[in-house]
Amino acid sequence: MKICFFNRSYWPDQAATGQLLAELAEDLVSRHGCEVTVVAGRAVAGRETVRARLRPVGRETHNGVRILRAGGTTLRPRRFAGRVANYLSYTASAALASLDIGRPDVVVALTDPPVIGRVALWAARRAGARFVFLCEDVFPEVAALIDGFRSTAVDRTLDRINRRLLRDADAIVALGDRMRRRLIDEKGAAAERIQVIHNWADCDAIQPGSKDNPFSRAHGLADRFVVMHSGNVGLSQNLEVVIDAADRLRAKERLVFAVVGDGARREHLERAAAARSLSNVRFFPYQPKERLRDSFAAADLFLVSLKAGIEGYIVPSKVYGILAAGRPYVAAVDPACEAAQIARAFDCGVWAAPGEAGALAAAVAGLYDDPERAAAMGVRARSAAWQFDRRAAVAAYHDLFTRVARMARAA
Repeated sequence: MKICFFNRSYWPDQAATGQLLAELAEDLVSRHGCEVTVVAGRAVAGRETVRARLRPVGRETHNGVRILRAGGTTLRPRRFAGRVANYLSYTASAALASLDIGRPDVVVALTDPPVIGRVALWAARRAGARFVFLCEDVFPEVAALIDGFRSTAVDRTLDRINRRLLRDADAIVALGDRMRRRLIDEKGAAAERIQVIHNWADCDAIQPGSKDNPFSRAHGLADRFVVMHSGNVGLSQNLEVVIDAADRLRAKERLVFAVVGDGARREHLERAAAARSLSNVRFFPYQPKERLRDSFAAADLFLVSLKAGIEGYIVPSKVYGILAAGRPYVAAVDPACEAAQIARAFDCGVWAAPGEAGALAAAVAGLYDDPERAAAMGVRARSAAWQFDRRAAVAAYHDLFTRVARMARAA
């Protein structure tokens, strides 16, 4: 079976979407014998800003996956203009790269950027392939998170594109039940064409580890109660509440909030913590995969935070790595969000109202003061992680693509 993915973020990018897509593509090759091509964008590592490249399409192979690197700008997406430049330049180059994908059985579009599905659908129809729309995010609702973006015209355009892709897709992947309901009830998607496949963690690569490890010792965290946010420090995570909560919890001397990662809001948070002289908030760069076990093990408690009202339009994927690490978490999200539902279903975390510093501080203090309860939640988290393991998720995708490919051959 031949499969082609379209998504700007891909290996070696550190964004969660790119890392998950790389794992999916590589496992489809190594475990299921597929031929996989990815039409990706230029890679950006950490906080580095990379200038636009002149070559429109690059070609390489990594771990058995054929990668077509569509050229374009890689400006830091702080404001709307930078994102638009990145989106449009990648989309134009991806259209050119699509001429080199051959004749796949299945073409899959993710949502980075939100318009790339139009190129992928065109490529699928031209090649006689079936088209799968993998909804990592739902637009135009997610676009409202971008600083400086206020455009009714762009919202209408994104909504039309999204609805058209949902209508024309041979199959649709939603990342959770809440997203599935939104796609059906709000976007008019056909229920029979939607399959829920959760994002995942690799339970073999991420395992519960000792808190006393090289990462925690190097950063003075081994004897602290660490509340960790790990991953994108972006516009949807609503991490300003961490600063307020940390301020309220100054009196707890062993308590440290650790923000591990990077993104559009990191510098703002660093300035806010410095302005209040908060020694209990610390910032760390992205950690490579080989160090994830130690960095995760340094945490006693994780934070999963999302702005109110956007659950189902975005599904926080970090929760699955937290489960694999065997740690409890505070779900500072709407109650219908997957992170809150998993915390309730498996009793592996506690809920706090999103955006409310008092609620977050109370949730953190409750587990800080009751370490036995926190440890028991961590054990249940690891048990729950196997339901969201990498192998199970990749197998679900393979089964879906096989069914869709058979439809293509029968057509």
